[in-house]
Amino acid sequence: MVIEEIHYTQTVFLATINSKNHMERFLFDLSIILVGAAVLSFLAVILKQPIIIAYIACGIFIGPSVMGWIKRPDFIEMVSHVGITLLLFLAGLCLHPQKLARLFRKTIVVTFTNCLVSFLIAFTFSYIFHFNVIDSVYIGLALMFSSTILTVKLLPTTTLHQQRMGAVCIGVLILEDLLAVLVLAFIRCMDLPQGALLGFALLVLKVAIFVGLLLIFETFVLRKVMIKVEHLHEALLILGLAWCFGIASVSNHMGLFYETGAFFAGVAIARHPISLFISERLKPIRDFFLVLFFFTLGAKINLLVMKEIFPQALLLAAIFVFLKPWLFKKMFIAIGEQPSFAKETGMRLGQLSEFSLLIAILAFSLGNITIRASQLIQFVTIITFIASSYMVIFKYPTPVGTSEKLRRD
Repeated sequence: MVIEEIHYTQTVFLATINSKNHMERFLFDLSIILVGAAVLSFLAVILKQPIIIAYIACGIFIGPSVMGWIKRPDFIEMVSHVGITLLLFLAGLCLHPQKLARLFRKTIVVTFTNCLVSFLIAFTFSYIFHFNVIDSVYIGLALMFSSTILTVKLLPTTTLHQQRMGAVCIGVLILEDLLAVLVLAFIRCMDLPQGALLGFALLVLKVAIFVGLLLIFETFVLRKVMIKVEHLHEALLILGLAWCFGIASVSNHMGLFYETGAFFAGVAIARHPISLFISERLKPIRDFFLVLFFFTLGAKINLLVMKEIFPQALLLAAIFVFLKPWLFKKMFIAIGEQPSFAKETGMRLGQLSEFSLLIAILAFSLGNITIRASQLIQFVTIITFIASSYMVIFKYPTPVGTSEKLRRD
């Protein structure tokens, strides 16, 4: 009995030490990241460069590939997903369900045409460069989408975000995000005992039930609670955060991902005027976590491995950076938009998506694609992030513009 108690005490002591070491390591890593990001963002402002590029460069410089000060950015990446969750929650807050339905009807042809053409380009390119058929299919599926994070981050929140261009961009992005979630779900369902098609059908049914219950709960429960505490701003903010992450957790447990749940949680309360207050209060918190997200993008770049497929990745990224904006422009003009509107919207949507990274990582972890295909997807996506940031920030209004004329929030 005494020996068991001693063993238990030792176990608890070692666990406490390990926990303390992990916490110290996390705080040390976070300090390095923030100091590095602060220094490089200052240099970016002085040199009139996009500040997002500074965050990515910070990840490359102090990450595993160069200085190695942050050897394992996995935990930082997990924390950064809080920013993605908040970003999609805030995007949902700006979209009344009826408005969202109208946007979907307007943008569905544009969205699916762009996805189909992007798939065919990526598939054909991969096959020509000697990837096998399975790899080529996955590369095509991964590279169909535009980035919700980068597009929304570069939209002026008090002007374009609330106006028609922001609404159209978000309409396209949400349709693409839903399609990306379906692709991720299908990949996950491929290993299920009941088969991919049945598992996928059950998942779609769960989405429909989930959204329906969400709207009912918001109408008959949450709205009444918000009315009771709307005069206490702090309580209202906490309630908004609880709703966001609570629904995101429920969504993840259902196999629908945190980000999907957060977006629909935002849409559910977008019908209430208090959504604007919550949106404004959460923006600084979102921006902090997005710094960590862009850092992890840079930290993922393995310069040694990248040399092997850099020419192919650079060529494919160049094709997408120039072709996607052009294709979006043509499609928006075809549905009756003005050329100037169509051109700017296309430029803002002219990159690949964070979902591309998720598809690459998931498919490789399940053994469905080779490491070469997974790395190609990730490198092409990051290159388009960087190129698109330059193209938008130097030409159109953004919250992080390099000049007073283009800086607009």
